[in-house]
Amino acid sequence: MEFDCEGLRRLLGKYKFRDLTVEELKNVNMFFPHFRYSMDTYVFKDSSQKDLLNFTGTLPVMYQGRSLQYKRRNNSNCKYGNLSWKTRGCSRQNILALPPKLEPCVSDINSKNWANHENKTIKKITVVGGGELGVACTLAISAKGIADRLVLLDLSEGTKGGMMDLDIFNLPNVEISKDLSTSAHSKVIIFTINSVGSSQSYLDVVQRNVDMFRALVPALGQYSQHSVLLVASQPVEIMTYVTWKLSAFPANRVIGIGCNLDSQRLQYIITNVLKAQTSGKQVWVIGEQGEDKVTKWGGQEEVMSHNSQVQLSNRAMELLRIKGQRSWSVGLSVADLVDSLVNNKKKVHSVSILAKGYYDINSEVFLSLPCILGTNGVSEVIKSTVKEDPVTEKLQSSASSLHGLQQQLKL
Repeated sequence: MEFDCEGLRRLLGKYKFRDLTVEELKNVNMFFPHFRYSMDTYVFKDSSQKDLLNFTGTLPVMYQGRSLQYKRRNNSNCKYGNLSWKTRGCSRQNILALPPKLEPCVSDINSKNWANHENKTIKKITVVGGGELGVACTLAISAKGIADRLVLLDLSEGTKGGMMDLDIFNLPNVEISKDLSTSAHSKVIIFTINSVGSSQSYLDVVQRNVDMFRALVPALGQYSQHSVLLVASQPVEIMTYVTWKLSAFPANRVIGIGCNLDSQRLQYIITNVLKAQTSGKQVWVIGEQGEDKVTKWGGQEEVMSHNSQVQLSNRAMELLRIKGQRSWSVGLSVADLVDSLVNNKKKVHSVSILAKGYYDINSEVFLSLPCILGTNGVSEVIKSTVKEDPVTEKLQSSASSLHGLQQQLKL
């Protein structure tokens, strides 16, 4: 944003600000090019009026989702008193000259919305993990323009290829950090980390992922207590369950990416490749990622016969099986989910959710089911109105095997 010195001087004219303020705000703009300033009247929350020159303390304010603290600082060279400002992750300090009656606290104009300012205005997303999938998610979310601020937590040692390139080419609104606190007040936190290296067994690999999550999930949950946790780490059903247990978040705000990509591909194949007329009926891939996933048709009216649905599903699934899931394609799917979450689109996705109570499943396992997603995560699960014995049997079989594996993990 171009810094308008003359416009700022006109705004500050009634306060008799010195030129020092304009110069210092210009410095702020250099470090934060999207900095926006406003001229409001400030009062204390207890409605008391105090002169700034007699005030000592700090004033919390927000800039692009980042907490700034303005601290009273004495300076005999300035007639109007000064505030020094600092922000997490930035050691630079600047002095702003303020008029004697500008009290530091919540603005009268914005006080009603102050408490929810971060939650309602800043679309901040955090991606956890700097591997190929983490970079793919970052690029896809950035390309869709979903986030006002996007934090990529790189937890690896040193700087690897993708991280270095992101640093070099400086994507707008993207911050790369190793500090978990930079994720604070995120709308969505996306987990992409996976264990690497040789292992004796599949259980060992999963356990190493669990160990990583044990160190991360509670801390990140504390920094963003009202966020939606979106799990892309594998195996997604197990790791979503682990995230739910470690975070203590309500189940509707812990979601795995599940079969969203498969579902979107299947719908495209049926409509655009097979050219099938489904009269608006949607079909989803549900259940467990991998060979045990099944298809489910939506809609209450039988527009096509059950046999026709089965034949069409089988043909589409055969075409779907030859499609690999590259990091960039999973990243696009993640961006699709984030879009529905932060923009409250109320769109139906097949994602991993707590499946207990559905399809006669009695254990705490996560499976993909068609759900309506919004700012609070899952707002509704699309229930089947047709008895589907083969689908139920497949889901119950997946639930049993997942539950058995979960019982062997050390949480």
